[in-house]
Amino acid sequence: MRKTTDRDTAGGTGGPARERLLVIGGDAAGMSAASQARRRRGAGELEILVVERGHHVSYSACGIPYYVGGVVDELDKLIARTPAEFRERDIDVMMRTEAVEIDLDRGRVRVRDLDGGGERWEPYDHLMIATGAVPTRPRLPGADAKGVHGVQILDDGVAIRRAVVDDGARRAVVVGGGYIGLEMAEAMVMRGLEVSLVDLADQPMQTLDPDMGALVADAIRDVGVQLHLGEPVEGFDTSPDGRVTAVRTGSRTLPADIVVLGLGVKPASGLARDAGIEVGPTGGIVTDRRMRTRTERVWAAGDCVESRHLVSGGPVAIPLGTHANKQGRVAGINLGGGYATFPGVAGTAVSKICRVEVARTGLSEREAAAAGFETLSAVVKSTTRAGYHPGATEMRTKLIVERRTGRLLGAQIVGEENAAKRVDGLAIALWNGMTVEEMTGLDLGYAPPFAPTWDPVLIAARKAAEAVERDMRERPGE
Repeated sequence: MRKTTDRDTAGGTGGPARERLLVIGGDAAGMSAASQARRRRGAGELEILVVERGHHVSYSACGIPYYVGGVVDELDKLIARTPAEFRERDIDVMMRTEAVEIDLDRGRVRVRDLDGGGERWEPYDHLMIATGAVPTRPRLPGADAKGVHGVQILDDGVAIRRAVVDDGARRAVVVGGGYIGLEMAEAMVMRGLEVSLVDLADQPMQTLDPDMGALVADAIRDVGVQLHLGEPVEGFDTSPDGRVTAVRTGSRTLPADIVVLGLGVKPASGLARDAGIEVGPTGGIVTDRRMRTRTERVWAAGDCVESRHLVSGGPVAIPLGTHANKQGRVAGINLGGGYATFPGVAGTAVSKICRVEVARTGLSEREAAAAGFETLSAVVKSTTRAGYHPGATEMRTKLIVERRTGRLLGAQIVGEENAAKRVDGLAIALWNGMTVEEMTGLDLGYAPPFAPTWDPVLIAARKAAEAVERDMRERPGE
């Protein structure tokens, strides 16, 4: 333990020493951990300091595309709590302060004042690492030019909106067709920009199977985004003052006033790795179920850690605010003297891309094969409501199941209004290891404004169960 100083004693009068929790990162995981620890241990017992390199804490990064597109008109609506509100709860927050080095032997972190430029060491008894993720930036000429934006923290959203609204950008190129790339492409179309999207893959949204990704491609084309699929980006052209002017692919040059990188993110685990804290094959920090790292007195949660996939059993790094909040809560309960565990993830995610809602849970066909499963699949086309009810729209549901057993391994949905949240029922079935035969008897809610008599989930389960039965008949000896 570190040496006790005057600050560690109750009122500085020689009372019992306080422990100190130092949190690196002030968004979902970090502030959830700090809040839970504070609920269980008073300020006289535990001092909590959060260092955050940005201008905001406790905000919704998922809302950035909606802020850029103007659906959310005020930045403050994306902020759950301010630093002042946390300070009122006896959680000290140092903004624009970046952690640059962890000294495990002496129990301290070197931090840098990003505005003033000074550095100092901050001691800790317990360290919580919640550094999040960083946008993947290709190692290509011009990738670091002005006007090439990643999307991860709220400051990124502010910079992109300023470029689109205030600086008069007219032509945008999005590199990468994942969730954030597609959402940002739509946001900039809403602002009236000419938008092109480049992706090395043959279909956008690689978390879906190609047949379902094709439906998303149709939706993004319908709003005017020019898709250039199967094209590798070779570099970024720049002006004499270092600003991006175009994106070069293997087939064309696309003029650009602004470029948004939608190539996904990777765990921001470099600070931990450099200190000797174990990082796994996904690039995420390794923790146990209580969110403890394998280094004494060091905890981690959120997008910087790797989790266990509940279907494949393997390590994964899935950056979602839902996971970050849950993991931070678990860490904070344990730091506060309680007991909680994080069981793992199923890969459940939803998004709205133009006119379609997109959802998935579990494994795709490619992921299932990589995990060693032999699979069957079923795809059904249905409607979100009774076909005769006004507002009924089309949706497509795909189930991936294990051969022979019929166990649900994954599900994907692409459809219009009221389609995506049906994935929640599928996620529950998957979480509990149900077979598609068992799912055919689920007692799901029905009324014409909400579903057909046979819900699309039940139709897909029935079709998948038939595929399993047919496979057993055709290949009985296997």
